[in-house]
Amino acid sequence: MTDADPTHDVVVWGATGVAGRFTAEYLTERYDPAELSLAVGGRNRGKLDDLVADLTRRSDAWNDVPVVVGDATDTESLRDIARNTRVMCTTVGPYTRLGTPLVEACVEAGTDYCDLTGEVNWVRETVDRFHEAAVESGARIVHSCGFDSVPADLGTLLVQSFARESYGAPCETVRIYLDGGSGSVSGGTLASFGELFEAAATDPLARETLRNPYSLAPRDERSGVDPGEQRRPRRDALRGEWTAPSPMAPVNERVVRRSNALLGYPWGREFRCTEVVPTGTGLRGAATASLVAGGLGAFTAAMSVGPLRSALRRHVFPDPGEGPTREEAEAGSFLIRLLGRGTGADGPFTVEAEFGTDRDPGYGATARMLGESAACLARGDVDSPFDGGVLTPASGIGLPLAERLREVGFTASVGEASDDR
Repeated sequence: MTDADPTHDVVVWGATGVAGRFTAEYLTERYDPAELSLAVGGRNRGKLDDLVADLTRRSDAWNDVPVVVGDATDTESLRDIARNTRVMCTTVGPYTRLGTPLVEACVEAGTDYCDLTGEVNWVRETVDRFHEAAVESGARIVHSCGFDSVPADLGTLLVQSFARESYGAPCETVRIYLDGGSGSVSGGTLASFGELFEAAATDPLARETLRNPYSLAPRDERSGVDPGEQRRPRRDALRGEWTAPSPMAPVNERVVRRSNALLGYPWGREFRCTEVVPTGTGLRGAATASLVAGGLGAFTAAMSVGPLRSALRRHVFPDPGEGPTREEAEAGSFLIRLLGRGTGADGPFTVEAEFGTDRDPGYGATARMLGESAACLARGDVDSPFDGGVLTPASGIGLPLAERLREVGFTASVGEASDDR
């Protein structure tokens, strides 16, 4: 960890952006200064001061929120901030272009860190560059603490923990279903998506990361039996309905596999996970699955062609910084269901979990997932064998995060499957 008595428990870095503002608002609503010493940070002092004025207007508990100013591209300007902070909680993306200096500063200082990234190419880079140094310094670098990838990663941990406790064996297969929800996408999220395709077009390592289902596993362990994400319509054996590929699967599945590897393969080296979108039964379900798969394939193909990618980013994607209003973020919802199948001493079993909430998944819900991840790290409320390293929500924080999210309105339930499958 960093200094014995740092000035700030948590700094929300990039607090004047859409996701950063929602996170800062959530933390000042959820905690008071005696519970959590909070600061907001970024490069524009004027915008940060305006945010603080708004935060203090909205809260009776906060008379002031400290401001820290630095440049996301300048490691030296970030070192002083990191040295005086327990947890850097960052929403500044695209992380491929803007994230590395802050990770480097936190690793050097031994400061814990959490973010929202879904850029698996960049996560692979931080794993390769910083994991061993973070272990040495005691910095817990926890990526993907929002909708990418807390529901999938913690949901799998819930399923596997229940299976091992109840049946004495892990699930050999976990399937993750994006069962429903509504929400919006910001310019920042789409900018990160664009950076992922940009990197894949120019960087062989990024292409290899997207090709290899085990690309986020530790060095020398980047192979296995899992073929990776579903790419076409398929009838699901566990639920008996049609499914389409999930746009989040390339991120979430790799994060879950990294969790299993980091934790020492408690779910087995032949563990498989797949994330899909259920579309229903019969001909209508099959047709819907084909439409979803075709649309996702067409979009992926367009983003893989340089001129088309540039045109989409310039003329179709919203600008970074654009996003939903507070009312829209509070009006959305999402529900993830997970089914795990294993074999215990008494034969096959099926475990079922649900993870969701009545908030926009990308913003209202993500602000809570990221904010509570930072609070867990700041307070030492973790169930993890690691004091440092480049980690995942399940391996770096664990089930205490699920408990905190239940306290603020999330469903995070698990039990024996309710019917025969």
